[in-house]
Amino acid sequence: MPPALVTDSNSQLPESLRVRYGIRVVPIPIMVNGINYREGVDLDADGFYDLFAHGTPEVTTSQPSPGAFVEIYEACIDAGHDQIISVHVGESLSGTLNSARIAAGMVDADIRLVDSRTLSFGVSCCVWRAAQVLEEGGSVDKAIAEAEGLADNLYSVTALGAAELLKASGRMDFNASATGIDVFRGGPDGSFVSVGASTDVTEITRLLAETMHLDGAPIRVALGIADESAMQYYEGLEAQLVDRSDVVEIVRYRIGPSVGAFTGLGTAGGFWYPG
Repeated sequence: MPPALVTDSNSQLPESLRVRYGIRVVPIPIMVNGINYREGVDLDADGFYDLFAHGTPEVTTSQPSPGAFVEIYEACIDAGHDQIISVHVGESLSGTLNSARIAAGMVDADIRLVDSRTLSFGVSCCVWRAAQVLEEGGSVDKAIAEAEGLADNLYSVTALGAAELLKASGRMDFNASATGIDVFRGGPDGSFVSVGASTDVTEITRLLAETMHLDGAPIRVALGIADESAMQYYEGLEAQLVDRSDVVEIVRYRIGPSVGAFTGLGTAGGFWYPG
């Protein structure tokens, strides 16, 4: 039996990839206005953004407990897997991987931990690549190597609906425009730089689409959206990408609570990597 694949919910893994590759997800704990939730279990994206109806909620996130990992790992073992590839949000960004490491020592299985060195759907991109390698008949070592290597070739672009939230979090250092929606490009070196800002939907969509490329080389793309208020950017971006010859595949995902806590309403964008 091939190894099981596990990730955490900060990956924003969409149902399409979860079902396609049988990936199991460990939920990230979220506290919203003093109430505890588990991302994707007690609180989905729609429920989270509904909480903004009466103003920006107070949100904190933390890493899953080792026990939460043990539960998922034991489910993999019960399903007949004796090897597990567990891919998670970067260790420099979260204590999630350390919880997974503690849990790995508590179960009887060969668990290979992968530090994606990234966050949000970037983690899913690494899991996605590992799953592709295994599907193609590649070894566990090759799947892990390619998942780890993907971080060096992973890019993102975001129309940031609430730049002030991300700025206040201290997670990224950047300058937001005084007016309009900022569009930021993220690179494998950890950079987060503006490619422009506008109040015009067409211009924002153009900035997003024209940023998503690797100089004509084939790419795989993931498009993410927070809430309905960002639909105009999301749909416009998709319309510009679907007919491009360099776009090999597009998957779609929601920006859920553990990421939306720092990006807020009105956010859309995506990730891409060599196809």
